[in-house]
Amino acid sequence: MGLTSLAAGTLARAAAGPPLIPDGDEARRWAEDELSDPAYDIAEPTPFDRIARAIGDFIASLLNPDLSGGWGSTFALVAAIVVIVVIIAAFLIWGVPRVTRRAAPRTPPLFGEAEHRSAAELRSAAAERARAADWDAAIVLRFRALARGCIERGVVDPPPGATVHAFARAAGVAFPTIAPRLEAAATAFDDVRYLRRPGTADLYRLVEGVDDEVAAARAVVHEEVPA
Repeated sequence: MGLTSLAAGTLARAAAGPPLIPDGDEARRWAEDELSDPAYDIAEPTPFDRIARAIGDFIASLLNPDLSGGWGSTFALVAAIVVIVVIIAAFLIWGVPRVTRRAAPRTPPLFGEAEHRSAAELRSAAAERARAADWDAAIVLRFRALARGCIERGVVDPPPGATVHAFARAAGVAFPTIAPRLEAAATAFDDVRYLRRPGTADLYRLVEGVDDEVAAARAVVHEEVPA
């Protein structure tokens, strides 16, 4: 009687608890519950991973020697030749790429002040100020145009901080017949720019005439003359 009761209790506990070996439906439900855990989402490949894998598989298929009976290696060789031909054609059309950029043209300051305009631009600005009877500005701009014109032609290379008279002396070496008038134009610039003397139409015409003479004259020396 005792053994019979013990066996019955054991069977009842086994029936109440989970089976030690689940059947097919129970095992599938356990697996679905386990995989629904958010921790498994981290292991899922991202869209980027899928794209990268697809590209890698495509390249590997091109290089596969077993593709279509050995055509994979041939196709890869032809593709490499095509790439090399395209690169050579690019070199022939556009040339070899330059490592460094060409240095920007040097525009030294004129008489201690930054001035990046060309001689033509300075002459145009001077003429505009002369039409407005602003003789001070017109004289300064026209003498700067004279100096910039000599620098552009390469006949004078004034160092930083060179004075107008130092420039006039250097320009007088290149244009000896105009040397006295160059000094007079430099004096007019000095009077207006630094001594604050009022400019006049006559002084502007003096500087304008000297600039025109220098622009039309041929330098005696063809190498740069240090100011």
